[in-house]
Amino acid sequence: MTESYSETGEIREPAVAGAFYPNDPVVLKKQIRDFLNNVPEEKIEGKIIALISPHAGYMYSGQVAAFGYKLLEGSDFNRVIVIAPSHRAHFHGASVYNKIGYKTPLGIVPIDRDLCNRIIAQNGMISYYPQAHTQEHSLEVQIPFLQIVLKEFRLAPIVMGSQDFDTCRILSEAIVKAIKDERVLIVASSDLSHFHRYDKAVNLDRIVLDHIDKLDAGGLEQDLKKGRCEACGGGPIVTAMLIAEKLGANKAKVLKYANSGDVTGDKSGVVGYAAAVLYENKGDANKGTERAGVAPGLTEEEKMTLLSIAKTAIECRVKNQNLPKFDISSDTLREKRGAFVTLHKHGSLRGCIGNIHGNKPLYITIEEMAIASAFNDPRFKPVTEGEIKDLDIEISVLTPLRKIDNVEDIQVGKHGIYIEKGYHSGLLLPQVATEYRWDSTTFLEQTCNKAGLPKSAWKDKDARIYIFSADIFSEEKL
Repeated sequence: MTESYSETGEIREPAVAGAFYPNDPVVLKKQIRDFLNNVPEEKIEGKIIALISPHAGYMYSGQVAAFGYKLLEGSDFNRVIVIAPSHRAHFHGASVYNKIGYKTPLGIVPIDRDLCNRIIAQNGMISYYPQAHTQEHSLEVQIPFLQIVLKEFRLAPIVMGSQDFDTCRILSEAIVKAIKDERVLIVASSDLSHFHRYDKAVNLDRIVLDHIDKLDAGGLEQDLKKGRCEACGGGPIVTAMLIAEKLGANKAKVLKYANSGDVTGDKSGVVGYAAAVLYENKGDANKGTERAGVAPGLTEEEKMTLLSIAKTAIECRVKNQNLPKFDISSDTLREKRGAFVTLHKHGSLRGCIGNIHGNKPLYITIEEMAIASAFNDPRFKPVTEGEIKDLDIEISVLTPLRKIDNVEDIQVGKHGIYIEKGYHSGLLLPQVATEYRWDSTTFLEQTCNKAGLPKSAWKDKDARIYIFSADIFSEEKL
């Protein structure tokens, strides 16, 4: 960003230059360039929508951050929203800095005041709270990298005072509405676990990274809330994921992970760092029109293993044979996750049973649901041995349920719906709406019907609506 920027008004002065990163512009520029030069060339096949970047001192996390920012070299982004957590100021909601400029040793970045004010106007939880920005480092440290790789751009700086899911949802919806159809880069600022021994930190951070790779904002929010993992900017990460999905992202990739122990050699109490990209891959988007849902990250080998387990379980039961013990080496298949097994015969439904709560390892859930679908679906007679050769097995591995308050969050073709009201409950998988070409209202009505409720029951105040996504696959679709 040019040093000659001269618009008058309130400028946010650098707070951590000389501490988190060099105060000398020549030294700072060289350090960032060195970081970028140490990153191997990598091409993302698709449209970049968001980055996740760490915010510690450059000596600790700068090299990790460079893996994300390297992707922006040569890009044409000229508007950037950076979402960061508040470390010093305590307040509810989110604060948008809507003044004139944001200064670093490399110059002044102009604030995109129009975009900032549009975001603020969307919801009362979003405002300008000056104390949120004065000393906050987590947003500031992203700016020099952006100044190097983008040159000229306008900035919308946002600091989150609360990071609960409601705040993430409200902020994400506000940003999407404010962006409209304009091209804007989203950057989420976050470090990961703090001050655990090296091995424990790696295990905690792996949970966050898995959710990012799976583009699973709801699952990440749940695991953060339950303390299964840590991220000081968990709110910004979840918010960025929600925004990215609404803007078309269907892929995510963790580009680099490290922690302070990898830099200093002291592994007694480390801080984790990661760089990731969220993007839209048109090839996968086209596949999505054929297969509903969102992949939670299973490999082709893992999918084939699950299909084999389902088929073996049905064959053993129908032949009255003992089920063999499956040798499962994949950690993913040992995760507790909900799943459905659907059987078709000559294109017609032959059985479908599932477990939505994920209270057993995935491979065991598939084994049990395959048997239940074949022999315990009350709508059909039990499968016979002569039918097995004609069965097509489809598996839907679910992401965790996420309660919604706004039915506009439902994306037909991506989400399944689960509705509870009183003692009634009903669920429909994402592919059902796709198959019958329902809109979201019809999808809700049909889910109510599945629950034994009036079709308009989803509008009742005591109705609880949940959404989820699924990795949906069968042998013919692998």
